[in-house]
This record gives sequence, C-alpha cells and structure tokens, in this order.
Amino acid sequence: MFSFLKSDPVKSMRKDYYNKLELAMLAQRNGDMERYAFLSKEANELHQKLENYKRKNT
Repeated sequence: MFSFLKSDPVKSMRKDYYNKLELAMLAQRNGDMERYAFLSKEANELHQKLENYKRKNT
C-alpha cells in the first residue's frame, strides 16, 4: 500500500559507492596513496555487492 515510502536499496548502495570513489580521488590528489588504495578497494567491494544485488533481483 505504501510502497512509495520504501527506500530503494540500489539507490543507497550506488550513493555509498560514489561517495567512496570521491573520497579515494581526494586522497589520491593529496598524495595519500595508502588511503587511496584502501578506499578504492572498499569502492570495488561495494560495486560488486551492487552488481550482485541487481543481478539477483532482476
């Protein structure tokens, strides 16, 4: 009945993914390559979760 009030998990996951990518980019620009590598790895893991969720629910 109130399905329009439910949050979209794909939208939330995509937002988290893009935020991690942005943080990684900023770390790289500041020369913090260790933090860049860590954030890039987390972003890749979020991307994999997002793709698996989309594949599972389509």
